[in-house]
Amino acid sequence: MKKLFLILTFLPFVLFAQALYDSSDVRICNEKFEFAKEHNLQKLPIGDVITAIGKTFLGTPYEAFTLEKGDSERVVVHLSGLDCYTFFESTLALSRCVKLGKMDFKDYLKQIETIRYRGGKMHGYVSRLHYALDWVYDNDKRGIVKNVTKEIGGVPLNKKVFFMSKHFDKYKRLRNHPERVAKIKEIEKEINSRHYYFIPQDKIAKVEKGIHNGDILLLTTSWKGLGIGHTGIAIKMPDGRIHFMHAPIAGKKVQITTQPLADYVKLVKKHTGVIVARPLEPKK
Repeated sequence: MKKLFLILTFLPFVLFAQALYDSSDVRICNEKFEFAKEHNLQKLPIGDVITAIGKTFLGTPYEAFTLEKGDSERVVVHLSGLDCYTFFESTLALSRCVKLGKMDFKDYLKQIETIRYRGGKMHGYVSRLHYALDWVYDNDKRGIVKNVTKEIGGVPLNKKVFFMSKHFDKYKRLRNHPERVAKIKEIEKEINSRHYYFIPQDKIAKVEKGIHNGDILLLTTSWKGLGIGHTGIAIKMPDGRIHFMHAPIAGKKVQITTQPLADYVKLVKKHTGVIVARPLEPKK
């Protein structure tokens, strides 16, 4: 059974919010750090660290809604089952810890909070970066990633997000707290005021050389009210092509696509292209 831990530190520069995890999460996290130490990953560029850590999750089962446990927002960690978002998020957080040389579970918790929430701080449910478009904007603004989509050949993405506010009944934390919907609408309005770019699916092969090992890949979608429909990590394979490492649909496990990214995106009708976010070396 999951237990709730109140994690506090009296160091002046660190303050953790409440977190939800269990002993298996601590064990898995520590195993990843031991792997990083054994393979001296800290000396590699962060993109290569990300692909190396990401590959250790291959075979991990898909599990949805792991961040929705309980009624109040907590910094949830669940490493034994991942969805497409928690896969790349967990891998990025672990990799940033490795590069910083801070490989303790509490360091991982801090990194998860930093990249999951607006401004890097958890202040309730609406502070979570629910929309991937919002995630890439906020993390780009804070120097965690750089959105390189436009510079490698991206074109304007003309999509409006409204899925959460329109379908609030699908989200337990909104259905049980309808007063939060107004705030979600404000966030959607802010997202829709920005300019985003994407690489259309028929252009991905042409710009593939501009995609690096370890880049975060956000697949744009034709679904109404959503900008992003799937996420994963770019990995350069022995064939010299960029493939897609991801946690696919329920019933499957974390895997690397057998076909290059450009071909994979075309296989799924709802995928319209990709946004590329490049993780930056964390500052010590």
